[in-house]
Amino acid sequence: MEFADKGYFLLLLLLIPYIVWYLLYRKKSEPTLRMSDTRAYQYAPKSMRVRLIHLPMILRCIAFTLIVIVMARPQTKNDYDNKTVEGIDIMLAMDVSTSMLAEDLKPNRIEAAKDVATEFISGRPNDNIGLTIFAGDAFTQCPMTTDHSSLMNLLEHTSTAMAASGYLEGGTAIGMGLANAVSRLKDSKAKSKVIILLTDGANNVGDISPLTAAEIAKSFGIRVYTIAVGTDKKFAPYPVPVGGGIQYMNQPVELDTRTLQDIASNTEGNYYRATNTKQLRMIYQDIDKLEKTKMNVQHFSKRYEAYQPFAIAAVLILFLEILLRITWFRRIP
Repeated sequence: MEFADKGYFLLLLLLIPYIVWYLLYRKKSEPTLRMSDTRAYQYAPKSMRVRLIHLPMILRCIAFTLIVIVMARPQTKNDYDNKTVEGIDIMLAMDVSTSMLAEDLKPNRIEAAKDVATEFISGRPNDNIGLTIFAGDAFTQCPMTTDHSSLMNLLEHTSTAMAASGYLEGGTAIGMGLANAVSRLKDSKAKSKVIILLTDGANNVGDISPLTAAEIAKSFGIRVYTIAVGTDKKFAPYPVPVGGGIQYMNQPVELDTRTLQDIASNTEGNYYRATNTKQLRMIYQDIDKLEKTKMNVQHFSKRYEAYQPFAIAAVLILFLEILLRITWFRRIP
């Protein structure tokens, strides 16, 4: 609530001399009776009328305060925003080949990628985002949607077990993964269409080469950001189940950085290298800054006079004060 004429609140200062005058005048005007000793009345019970003797004065002060509030013109307002959102259509293409279990990123490559992607999705509530997964072939885990809760639930259940169990073929088909993501974006009406391609290997299977898929993406105006994950050393620790336990072996790091750079360059995107989880998080933050959702906001506000409740309350309190003064608190000279 706001007040159009706040200066009227200065009138409340008049209550101070009125209260002082009331106390002094009442003290002088009270009838007295001379008695030799008043100890006999020390514990005499006070009537309700005596206990509430100051009630009329309090009611007058409250009524005066309410009248001042009415004069200050209290107002309420309705605010609303008219938003025009121009979202971005984004497909996440994530490698789920078994090599993503390597633990050079913590806790491992696949879990680090999922955690950072979840943070990225949470920060873009207005965008259509989907998920493509690929190993030896590709599969749309989630079509583009603004229902990010469902998307993140499907992302949570994404794992390398899909490749290990034969649901997806073995190997790394970067071209197939990119082509699948492009197929989801090609008919999009959004002005900005983006693919974030994350892999830890080199293209070694699939019917479509990565550069051919990149040319297709370019023809549809799709920008591709490529992320190569994995240590910059020659080998990475890879867990192998042995006799009910886990034994680690050194897995060769096979990254085709040249191809990933060409994909990004041909589609006017960027290439990134993530050797640890911190770098991967910073990469997604950088992409988040580059691909900002456009939003035009118009603010509207309408004010309404809200003095009526205060005016009604002031009239009722004044009526009550007058009624009490001429009845229950009436004085006979």
